[in-house]
Amino acid sequence: MKTTRFIKNNIKLIKIQKLIIVSLLIGFLAAFLGIALKKLTEHYEQIFFTQASLNPIFIFIFPVFGLTVIYFIRQYVFNKKVNKGINEVFQSTGSRTKNLPKSKIASHFINGLLTVIFGGSTGIEVSTVVATATIGSVAQQKHNFFRDHKTELISAGVAAGITALFSSPFAGLFFVYEVISRKVSRTFLLTNGISVAIAYGLVCLVDEKPTFSVGITNWHYYAIPYFILLGIISGVNAVYLTKCVLFFKNNLTQIKSHYYRIIIGSVILSCSLFFFPQLYGEGYHAIKEIFTNPNQMQLTAGLVVSLIGIIVLKPIVTSATLFSGGDGGVFAPSLFIGAFLGLFIALLLNVYFHANIIPLNFMVLGMAASLSASIHAPLTAIFLVCGLTNDYTLFFPIAIVSFVAKFTAERIYPYSVYSYAASLSK
Repeated sequence: MKTTRFIKNNIKLIKIQKLIIVSLLIGFLAAFLGIALKKLTEHYEQIFFTQASLNPIFIFIFPVFGLTVIYFIRQYVFNKKVNKGINEVFQSTGSRTKNLPKSKIASHFINGLLTVIFGGSTGIEVSTVVATATIGSVAQQKHNFFRDHKTELISAGVAAGITALFSSPFAGLFFVYEVISRKVSRTFLLTNGISVAIAYGLVCLVDEKPTFSVGITNWHYYAIPYFILLGIISGVNAVYLTKCVLFFKNNLTQIKSHYYRIIIGSVILSCSLFFFPQLYGEGYHAIKEIFTNPNQMQLTAGLVVSLIGIIVLKPIVTSATLFSGGDGGVFAPSLFIGAFLGLFIALLLNVYFHANIIPLNFMVLGMAASLSASIHAPLTAIFLVCGLTNDYTLFFPIAIVSFVAKFTAERIYPYSVYSYAASLSK
């Protein structure tokens, strides 16, 4: 009896040790991939955007060139396998037999990089998610025991990748809980806890700086009604983003020719970039620019036209980028839209209602609200935006707008882009 119990405990201990080792490896590899993709994208996006700013002709050359290169790489390097975004992750976690092939690591890494640096109006987050999920998927195929924990190991790769991108281990953990796994077990906590710890350790080791440097000092309780208003408006706007992406995805599928898709997407993208260069790539360069001194901005007619144009066009150009073969998702677009929407609402409230609110704060809150409503993941949005700014001063207001925005979006339309993809994979 004792011998049998001893053997069982010993086997259990060995299994735990194996899970710890594989989680360490997944965490390191996923974080390394995430940091590498982030660094490369930031570096080359800045170079190409500068060239496009100095020579506007490149605004019409870069998108069609980038999308064409992606198409030929997909055709002749990756055997015509189309990247389906996060839907690939859902299909893998929803099946015991379907796995993410190794080629998805290189495919999403390269295509995500090329999409953004050549002006595709999306971000590298979903490219990172699928690539790092593939690391977890490959790892679980190496041992029969690991196959019993397929979802946990795929989640571990994704959590580490998100941690690396946004310098927030909690954002990584909550994202895989709210979007990928949707359940918590002891194995989930063990594997994902280890992977995000390794990922965050690597972030600290390479001294990764926050994406946005902001000087938030305080906020006021009298502004809470305005926070709720921002959350509601962000929820409505997030539904607009979701509807745009799904419209291009579901209603333009009759256009089978990849060449026509590239032309249509490039025309929409280039024309939009010509009038609103802030839409280029991830758009983080534009957010950093308005973060410099938003509290001193005046609501002029020109600024109103720019803000409305950016907010209205971003979902369209993001959808066009994905429709024409670009790689990416709604993470970066949501943060981008939220920053400009928050600034716009703050300026309107101050000018016409003398609300005396802080535009800088509303930009940060808008980012969290839009992200939360777009992916239906308020906890992810809270910690992700705090990690992006490396500041927790607005933690309570961010929590308010994130939950209000998510609730509003769900009441209007029950699906996010991600949950819609998940429903298709079932």
